[in-house]
Amino acid sequence: AMPGKPCRMRSTVCTLVVLGLATTRAFNVPSVLPRTGASARLTAARPAPRNARVGAPLSTVQMSDVKERTVRSPVFDEVCEQTGITLPRYMMEVSRANPEMRDLESLMSGIQQACKTIANLVDRATISGMVGMEGGGGSVNVQGEEQKKLDVITNDVLKRALKFTGKVGVIASEEEDKPVFNKDAYKVPGGEGKYQDVLADIGTKYVTVFDPLDGSSNVDANIPTGTIFGVYEETESMENCMVDEVAVDSQCIFNTLQPGTSLVASGYCLYSSSCLFVFTVGNGVNGFTYDRSIGEFVLTHPNMQVPKRGKIYSFNEANRWLWDKPLQEYITALQTGENEMKSQYSARYIGSMVGDVHRTLLYGGIFGYPSDTKNKDGKLRLLYEAAPMALLMEQAGGMALTGKTRILDLPPQAVHQRVPFLAGSTDDVMEMKSYYDASEDPEIIKRCLARLEDDKRA
Repeated sequence: AMPGKPCRMRSTVCTLVVLGLATTRAFNVPSVLPRTGASARLTAARPAPRNARVGAPLSTVQMSDVKERTVRSPVFDEVCEQTGITLPRYMMEVSRANPEMRDLESLMSGIQQACKTIANLVDRATISGMVGMEGGGGSVNVQGEEQKKLDVITNDVLKRALKFTGKVGVIASEEEDKPVFNKDAYKVPGGEGKYQDVLADIGTKYVTVFDPLDGSSNVDANIPTGTIFGVYEETESMENCMVDEVAVDSQCIFNTLQPGTSLVASGYCLYSSSCLFVFTVGNGVNGFTYDRSIGEFVLTHPNMQVPKRGKIYSFNEANRWLWDKPLQEYITALQTGENEMKSQYSARYIGSMVGDVHRTLLYGGIFGYPSDTKNKDGKLRLLYEAAPMALLMEQAGGMALTGKTRILDLPPQAVHQRVPFLAGSTDDVMEMKSYYDASEDPEIIKRCLARLEDDKRA
């Protein structure tokens, strides 16, 4: 392909949205992205600028309290006219620009392969008999939720794909009671294991967290579902980490329960009319669509940016009168036009987090799964749902709060801890927050302070 020509894609069936790449609304991808020697430094907490472009410097994001990581954006001098910029090509260029991220390239390869497999399983669920409850009903996960057949299968697909990369030390999933330790990642030359005689660099090990099939209750009705994932670096080696049926070693818990500011990558895969993979590695948000004709995710949505303000709110209003009073007042203002914009908003709600977040990324507005009198801490899990999506939203220029508190700042206290989640366009989220800031309800203040306590447990 000649530089300067747009990439002509074949028919796309599955769109992949990746956190770290931004999406556009067109299917023509620039064959040459702008050259730059600039890099994105991940340190202080600020959303990405709205004029960021692929290859251009983006805003900084805090990755931990003690270290900074600089991510240089990839440069594409030439793009194949038939395939465009594929996800493997993108990650290869990222690792070339950032040699310390080569192990992350291997990890992302495992995740995108698992997403392709899950997309096929979802597509054929009705034909293959994968709809309905696991074991005919009665199978319940650690949250007390009845498991669908695909919950169990997709969880196994992701675990195996991550294990086979050799880069993941610990896995935490919605469908697992406790963190799963991957001892094969720590095989050393001369030690026990299938590679004991191979000289190799063990390299970086990661903690990977995920919800294998968000919105699985919608599969039977052909409503959009998705996979959510987050990637942390080990804070220290977990070579001697122990996880058994009785207890989880404190070292495993310490490595697993990291705040969202320590994420090195996160994203989701949306299974809908197309399969979309959206993720970030700290240099903006990009989306890739699965082109089944070549079997690859192709960059279709570079540099996704949330509009500064939208016209849509997305909540389950059946719980309206159970919400906090400030949120009730805010939603009423959106419905009556008595808000800062002096205009009525439209309501859109899918009931699948990935689908609702994806629409919010594209069109702006605000999506929320708030606390209520039945679920005072909401229902979304901080570690593998709220935090990864919050990083994605911030990298695209939006915000994600519990109501008053930035979600990325929350230290997880348990693997399956739940938190309220309100995210979207910066102006919309800040307007919502003003209602909470004006409230002096002692119960709301007490809940906010409790979530900031750093008290890790299994």
